[in-house]
Amino acid sequence: MQKIGSEKLKEIFIKMLRIRAFEERAIAEYRKGILPGFIHSSIGQEAIPSSVCAFLRDDDYILTTHRGHGDIIAKGAKFDKMMAELYAKETGYNKGRGGSMHIVAADLNMLGATAIVGAGVPIASGVALGCKMQNLDRVTVCFTGDAATCTGAFHEGVGLAAIWNLPVIFVVENNQYGMSTPVKYYCKLEQLSDRAKAYGIPGVTVDGNDAEAIANVASEAIDRARKDGGPTLIDAITYRYYGHHMGDPGTSYRTKEEIEEWKRHDPIERFQGRLLKAKVITKSEIQEIQASINRELDEAVKFAMESPEPRIEDALNNIYCPSA
Repeated sequence: MQKIGSEKLKEIFIKMLRIRAFEERAIAEYRKGILPGFIHSSIGQEAIPSSVCAFLRDDDYILTTHRGHGDIIAKGAKFDKMMAELYAKETGYNKGRGGSMHIVAADLNMLGATAIVGAGVPIASGVALGCKMQNLDRVTVCFTGDAATCTGAFHEGVGLAAIWNLPVIFVVENNQYGMSTPVKYYCKLEQLSDRAKAYGIPGVTVDGNDAEAIANVASEAIDRARKDGGPTLIDAITYRYYGHHMGDPGTSYRTKEEIEEWKRHDPIERFQGRLLKAKVITKSEIQEIQASINRELDEAVKFAMESPEPRIEDALNNIYCPSA
């Protein structure tokens, strides 16, 4: 296990704070009834993308899911363009056409949030193959959920990545539920990382609420992939505090006791306590960072609300259609 420096730990923590704050603000805007579409919150899962993306380069790639706000922000997405996209405005990352579940940020090499469960896995392997064929030492990270590991797309994508020794990391943000179905109801494995054995690649299960533990696992996997060591499957055990989406109270299939027990292991509080104890950061620094993030969010919401709506005349623009 490598020693992670103080600056990197602080970077991860700030990413976590940014994700939590954005998600909370997006939920607040949604509850006002002025933000269209759905919100699939990843509150409770912040340690995973923050720790993974902290070890990626700008030219590395990521793909994510319908619950992907945190992953995209961890890769460097701007609040104003993110919020504008959620508001379906012309100034959003995808000119308001993608919305919360389908954000693409090509300038960040963030190649897409895909709402179809497991669909990003073979795409990620394709991206990694392209990099390998061009002799680029770039790494692709595919964030996906636990339920995705039971799809055909997952097995096809991981199988190809394994046999071709591709530079791709499959990160399972294992929040215990596929919509409302517990993992144990649809998978007999004790650990989802055991699936890696079928493909002859490294698989590791890690506490997804422990930022430093994830950072160690992710940094090793990314370094190995960049050195032509092939793919890794990371099963990060975590929990989402809210239901599947904001229209789902999440209480019909989870007890209040279960939710509260997971909140006692909150990834931000745990990491903050560790950093304060190690004197990596101070309480006043944290307050300043949070205030700065809140100001940025206020500006992002203002930017989104004042931005123009997409024009009907432009509805067919930016759509790929091969010539007849």
